[in-house]
Amino acid sequence: MIQYTCENVALPAIDYDRVGEWLAEVVKNHGKIMGDLTYIFCDDPKIIEVNRQFLNHDYFTDIITFDYTHGRRVSGDMYISLDTVASNADAVGDRYIRELYRVIVHGVLHLCGINDKGPGEREIMEAHENEALALLNL
Repeated sequence: MIQYTCENVALPAIDYDRVGEWLAEVVKNHGKIMGDLTYIFCDDPKIIEVNRQFLNHDYFTDIITFDYTHGRRVSGDMYISLDTVASNADAVGDRYIRELYRVIVHGVLHLCGINDKGPGEREIMEAHENEALALLNL
């Protein structure tokens, strides 16, 4: 089950049924089973508050993923700053909606075991993001 909520922002205008089907396909393609996912859409002040409180990081980010995966069943809470998504889209010259979908799937890919902090991992994550985005036919 996927829940969507928001703090200090309006829920983005996306097709949530389509997103759910897409994420289930991505999870299945990684040999996992879909569990409970919660997306909390927020603004930059909220994301930095969460980043400071739970990770001791003092910077803005587009997504923070809390992983509750057990075995093959992926589950977690994901905070997404719509402010940072918009600024990242501008910075890379991409459409906001495509960047939002990229961040949405980024969190699920983390839950599937894909990392992006170590040497060479960022490129692996980007390849998985691009493969997942291709499924959406944006």
